[in-house]
Amino acid sequence: MNRPLLAGLRERLKSRRAALVAAYLKKPAVSLYLTRHAGLVDGVLADICAGLALPGSFCLAAVGGYGRGELFPGSDVDLLLLLPHEPNAAQQATLENWVQACWDIGLEIGHSVRTVEACVAEAAADITVETNLLEARFLWGSQALFGQFESAFQARFDAQPFFDGKLAEQRARHARFDDSAYKLEPNLKDSPGGLRDLHTIHWLAQACGISGGWNGLACAGLLTHAEARRIAQAERSVAALRIHLHILARRRDDRLAFDYQTELAERLGLTATAHKRAGERLMQTYFRAAKLIQRANDILIQSLRVRLFPVNAPPQPIDADFQLRANLLEARDPELFERKPDALLRIFIVYAQHPLIDGFEPTTLRALWRGSLQIDAAFRADPAHCALFMTLLRQPLGITRALRAMHRFGLLARYIPAFGRIVGQMQHDLFHIYTVDEHILMVLRNMRRFTVPALAHEFPLASRLIQSFDKPELLYLAALFHDIAKGRGGDHSELGLVDARRFCRHHGLDKTDSELVAWLVGMHLVMSRTSQKEDTSDPEVIATFAARVGDSRRLTALYLLTVADIRGTSPKVWNAWKGKLLEDLYHATLASLSGGTQAMAGIAAKQAEARIRLALYGLPNNAADALWQHLDERYFVRYEVRDIAWQARMLWRRTHTPDAVVQARLSPVGEGIQVLVYTPDRPDLFARICGFFARIQYTILEAKIHTTQHGYALDSFQVMDLANRGIHYRDFLSYVEHELARDLDPARPMQAAPRGRLSRHQRHHPYPATVRLEADAQGRGHMLSITCADRGGLLFAVAEVLMRHEVSVYAARIDTLGERVEDTFLVRGEVLQSPASVQALEAEILGVLQ
Repeated sequence: MNRPLLAGLRERLKSRRAALVAAYLKKPAVSLYLTRHAGLVDGVLADICAGLALPGSFCLAAVGGYGRGELFPGSDVDLLLLLPHEPNAAQQATLENWVQACWDIGLEIGHSVRTVEACVAEAAADITVETNLLEARFLWGSQALFGQFESAFQARFDAQPFFDGKLAEQRARHARFDDSAYKLEPNLKDSPGGLRDLHTIHWLAQACGISGGWNGLACAGLLTHAEARRIAQAERSVAALRIHLHILARRRDDRLAFDYQTELAERLGLTATAHKRAGERLMQTYFRAAKLIQRANDILIQSLRVRLFPVNAPPQPIDADFQLRANLLEARDPELFERKPDALLRIFIVYAQHPLIDGFEPTTLRALWRGSLQIDAAFRADPAHCALFMTLLRQPLGITRALRAMHRFGLLARYIPAFGRIVGQMQHDLFHIYTVDEHILMVLRNMRRFTVPALAHEFPLASRLIQSFDKPELLYLAALFHDIAKGRGGDHSELGLVDARRFCRHHGLDKTDSELVAWLVGMHLVMSRTSQKEDTSDPEVIATFAARVGDSRRLTALYLLTVADIRGTSPKVWNAWKGKLLEDLYHATLASLSGGTQAMAGIAAKQAEARIRLALYGLPNNAADALWQHLDERYFVRYEVRDIAWQARMLWRRTHTPDAVVQARLSPVGEGIQVLVYTPDRPDLFARICGFFARIQYTILEAKIHTTQHGYALDSFQVMDLANRGIHYRDFLSYVEHELARDLDPARPMQAAPRGRLSRHQRHHPYPATVRLEADAQGRGHMLSITCADRGGLLFAVAEVLMRHEVSVYAARIDTLGERVEDTFLVRGEVLQSPASVQALEAEILGVLQ
């Protein structure tokens, strides 16, 4: 092809693509853009073939999405060059020139060159190839050869293995996204609820001989025309987002990343409201469309399976209204939900009671979808319906599965309107990775897992406690309502408490049970905050928390909800250390509620047990005395016996050593490591330790800083590798002991720690940094609380500021929630006696956080 013709085609493609984009941005019309873009490329490809004098016996066909006549701005142009026979040398050279010409003018093609026989063989071997060829569309060349290809392809096409293969492919694709459509950066094409789910329906419909898109499925009796319009609208909504995303990214990028969400919202005319950002409104719209697509995928795939592979086995009756057909739950009367609206709830009770059921029969699914509109205020007010919902929550098995099905098919949002308002709602708090509705269902699932004996090893205490809890349905209600008021403005715990109390009273719960559920919703964050932010070795902290709890039943319920809630935010938020903090708080509060105290008798008992443990290592009975004579009562209150004994053993005969003693061991908690530092105290000590762990990319979970009566620092750190780098711990413990001791040498200059960068999430959804410094209520010093987005070297930066102001850290609780930190320090220093100096220190710390 001559250069002027090539340049002309390149300019034509570029200018007309730009015109299509401009026209779309001015007046968005999804189908028009996709078909016109495909038509533009059709014409350019035909001109390339003619310009290169491609043999007329060849045939060029569009395949894949391009074969459907749809072409997104950044999508590859998938092509098949059909040949009547293997090419000779001259033809091979022409084909190479053709491929080069396509790329030179700006077409990003994905192509294959095959004979008809090769196409049939490849399709038989690879379902992806078979799917692409299923949508082949003639573009240029020999129509006879294309017809020969179509005949050969259809002759060997076998619907059953194709159907099974596409379903297996879909399951694998969904698994890559954790089977969740509600990740905060979804893939518009491949995530569950994305466009690929709709493509799968069309491919399977073609396998059943049904064409014509959504109208074709409606004409085949698999949808009503109203349902077809709703699905088509959801498809246009997601496709429109994908077009805008490609235009904005200037390339193919199907992940709706945080980087694009705000600008896309603005392009679509969405603005912020009093309680929601523009990006949050965009994502809620997307998630609701994805939910509808998932629902359509469930219903239509089941319907197509029955159409293609009809089941002739007789149904198995369950009761007067329901039966099993091919292990799918079916309403015996197609009009059941219209005649008996209560069946809209009863079907989920039956579903929970039969855990081996594979799902719902497609006709019943469609009837459920349509019947959900009957759930209105009058339906919700009916005492019989309220009793049925509570019956569902009292089932011994299947509650999570049943409620997820209710949610998936839109009935849960209809039955609990407050739940409907948080469907698809984003959470930009830097630690929730799910939408609010998905998080709530995850918390409910976690609560139910506590009841499964086979899973008791995961959370032994929680499993034991829930087995003896008299009314577990109250816990499930608390899980359903704990975050239901998010996005309304104000304190969601307080707002949700009101919703929960009203719901419980309306559903016939007595005052005591209603108040327990409401109290749990209002208090669901308190136990986590207390365990992670306050010194739970302090009897006053425990007494204050016990007074808020009131009794052991509430304590148990709150512990169970707190564990389930933290576990339902993100896999990165929960760790064994947080589990231990909650267990310790639970046991200490239970002892307080039972009249127990942490008095001197407890300290004497700890010391006696520690001596027994030391004796097991062959140490004399007085081995710990040299150290313990320099320690006050608070030390023994704060530490457990195993830590007291370990530290005494590590420091035996080293009580007055001038050099730093660093000892490390695997954490008794079961995750991370515990590090003991013992050295003459000095102002830069905490900063040096924080800098060391920042450099090796370990996170400090807790720091207990104790100064002995003879001027030594006895510090204990719980640290953890959040990157899970698979470090060999035996060698690593030796490394920490050697390198940290070297860093603590006062003769060595203090090394700086690297300052990490904010993540994309943090940049696009900035979390405000806060600093609060106030006198400790117990008169031990000042409490410094900081909240901000996490990044490498953050703790070292704070420690540097404190060191410059000669402020000593007495204790620290380092709480990392996903990408957010909430750290609390007990500090002392002369500078804290002046209000003006306190304000200046707060400002300086805030500066390094920002």
